[in-house]
Amino acid sequence: MEIGIIGGGSLGLLYAFYLAKTNKITVYTRTEEQAKKISLEGIVVVKDHKQEVCSVHALPFSNWNGTEDLIIVTVKQYQLSNIIVELAKKRTVKKSSILFLQNGMSHVNLLNKLSNWNIFLGTVEHGAYRLNVNTVKHTGLGKTRVAIYQGEVELLLQLLHHSDKSFPFIFEKNYETMLTKKLVANAVINPLTAVLNVRNGELIENPQYYQVLTSLFFEICKVLNLENEEKWLKHIMYICKSTAKNQSSMLKDVLEGRQTEVDAILGYLLTEARKKQIEAPLINTFYLLVKGKSGPSK
Repeated sequence: MEIGIIGGGSLGLLYAFYLAKTNKITVYTRTEEQAKKISLEGIVVVKDHKQEVCSVHALPFSNWNGTEDLIIVTVKQYQLSNIIVELAKKRTVKKSSILFLQNGMSHVNLLNKLSNWNIFLGTVEHGAYRLNVNTVKHTGLGKTRVAIYQGEVELLLQLLHHSDKSFPFIFEKNYETMLTKKLVANAVINPLTAVLNVRNGELIENPQYYQVLTSLFFEICKVLNLENEEKWLKHIMYICKSTAKNQSSMLKDVLEGRQTEVDAILGYLLTEARKKQIEAPLINTFYLLVKGKSGPSK
């Protein structure tokens, strides 16, 4: 299968590396310099103190012409609006297929601009950190969960069946349930770790931090009208334990002075709270704290 991956960040590099083992991959980057570096030197993945290099073709996104069988969009949520505008402009005659891998749920509201596409949504459980423009550290092995948003499912199933076994894709029946599960975890873990400047495991190891975690969690449950709260909380605790030594993506963004995805995560929840006329003081507090620590918007 021919796959185009839009985005040269940690996820773009990670997915290009693993998918290139069984597919023809082109990475589309923001800058020509990064594209040249990847094309010349390949993508390097660091895992378990070992390095592996994979040859991958790369071009600047301005050169994308929509000829691939599948497009995977890995850019951050706040970069997505401009990407979707360009995708809609450049869409080929054939019905294109696209998989979005973003945190939060705000991007769902943008998809009406791509009405003639097969659209798939996904959530990422891998931990990854970009070391330089063509090197990514794979810090935690997980799964990619994918679901259909609109259109035909055949190409998505083809991706699942032909993906490398060490980099599994799991098909989910309901995209809303899938995204909500990831949203709840992100909305609890990311802001807390970013504000407290701690790794994921400390949220459940420190009794005071855990109290804040549960208070924020129950407020999120109220906004989203979630049932079976104990099950949701156990899922968050499992993530904190299994990624105990990891820094969340939001903490990494704050430490490096980058813009965060707090608008797509807590901002989305605040919008939902206003719609439902629900008070959400903790969500609002952590939203403001993260915004105060975030780098400038681009």
